[in-house]
Amino acid sequence: MQTKIVSKNFEIPQSHTMDVALKNGRYASLDRLFTNKPQEVIDVISKSGLRGKGGGGAGAAGKWQLASDHDGIKYVVVNADESEPGTFKDRQILAHDPHLLIEGIIAACYAIGSNTSYIYIRGEYEEFSDILQSAIDEAYEKNILGINAQYLVDITIHRGAGAYICGEKSALLESLEGNRGHPRLKPHTPQPEFYFGEPTLVTNVETIASVPFIIENGADAYRAYGTDLSPGTLLFALSGNITNPGVYEAEFGVSMLEYIETMGGGVKNGKKLKAVIPGGASTPILPASMLKDARLDYESLKSLGSALGTGGMIVLDEDVSMVKALKNLLRFYHHESCGQCTPCREGTSWVDKTLDKFIAKTATQEDLEILKSVSGTMNGKTICVFAPAVSGVINGFLKHFENEFLECIV
Repeated sequence: MQTKIVSKNFEIPQSHTMDVALKNGRYASLDRLFTNKPQEVIDVISKSGLRGKGGGGAGAAGKWQLASDHDGIKYVVVNADESEPGTFKDRQILAHDPHLLIEGIIAACYAIGSNTSYIYIRGEYEEFSDILQSAIDEAYEKNILGINAQYLVDITIHRGAGAYICGEKSALLESLEGNRGHPRLKPHTPQPEFYFGEPTLVTNVETIASVPFIIENGADAYRAYGTDLSPGTLLFALSGNITNPGVYEAEFGVSMLEYIETMGGGVKNGKKLKAVIPGGASTPILPASMLKDARLDYESLKSLGSALGTGGMIVLDEDVSMVKALKNLLRFYHHESCGQCTPCREGTSWVDKTLDKFIAKTATQEDLEILKSVSGTMNGKTICVFAPAVSGVINGFLKHFENEFLECIV
């Protein structure tokens, strides 16, 4: 079941170093890259069907094209601010194959006409930041980066300060500019992001790390994996009540239950599966009863009322209290709301504190209605998707496990 495109070199000793990376195929795609014109590179990415692997799942080539269509200075910003609970896949690339990321960045810069890239990395990822910086230094020494390279690309790492909201691309750019990490209003027409007023491609670590395979082997080789609408592979992260937690790459479209059993070794200690949060903490929970036909692709999980997100599956067994699980999530969202939008700032506080009553089993029917009401108020009335995501989390728990909340009402 496991398919290795991005993770091909993960288990090779010292795979993060230049010498080992070169022996195992790193930077081999650059020879083919530079035989293509920049627009031809974007066309190959488009034909491959590569979708963003940071949670949204939008077509990658469309973002590349928006940035490419602008003249002048342009930037490539890589989002390594991996702060979504249950998601820990990008750090595997940073730790085990940072040269793959650098190789992909060079391709993206060449395609859109940029010479400068920033990697915005989660502040807590000091170890991975150090490994990545060493790889960047090695690439400069080999003239793969810098003024003497075949194509000039400079890469700078910027460490964040631990704000979850800075995983949102416009808040990330605000932080990178030295401002408070507040999301920006979205334009009504398709546009690239802008860093200090210049067109910018903001993209996820794994998305960029998928590019060298496509450049070297062609769009059809990538489409040979996955489904028609969700081609390729994803690094799926398994955590929670699972026997073998970890990150395992697989094709889009595989059975969720088969993946949990085969790669994760099944539910820990022989317990029964109760539910799965399929794509990181901000995707709606799904009960085990709905997972028989669930497949790990964007369309399947959307049809079930959830989302693939980042592929960070949190497995919950029969002993998990859904009231306590929701409280744990809402405490996080309350803490991480940037406070810019009133429905989010006040709403996350309100639902978090309301859950305390359910935990203490002193809640009333009115408190349950307040949860539903505030959840509705938070959805679709804010600048970014933070509050709507929290609303979806609440609604998922209440839709599938309302009986457990009713048991806490006096």
